[in-house]
Amino acid sequence: VQLQAFGGGLVQAGGSLRLSCVASTVAPLVMGWFRQAPGKAREFVAAINWGGSSRMYAESVKGRFTISRDNVKKAFLQMNSLKPEDTAVYYCAEALNWGEVDGQSYRSWGQGTLVTVSS
Repeated sequence: VQLQAFGGGLVQAGGSLRLSCVASTVAPLVMGWFRQAPGKAREFVAAINWGGSSRMYAESVKGRFTISRDNVKKAFLQMNSLKPEDTAVYYCAEALNWGEVDGQSYRSWGQGTLVTVSS
């Protein structure tokens, strides 16, 4: 299984973008979003469970980002009120257990999608 992220682009501060994540084969139990800004470590952004009934977010994006899942193989990250500090490559990946925020607990990383927020 590989998860591929789509939908990045250039947006002005205060704007919105919607990222998509698609699993190539088996439906992941947990789908998570991470990001990595230039010169910084990868960080957890959000995660959603199999049925979409549970979600969790990093403090830095709470109230601005929304993770959703329209079927078992697709997940989305709606990003509103974007800030320049949200600029990063965004990745999606899968986990077997709920509650994980460490990237080491995730697998099936695909190529990320670049989000650039201009001030």
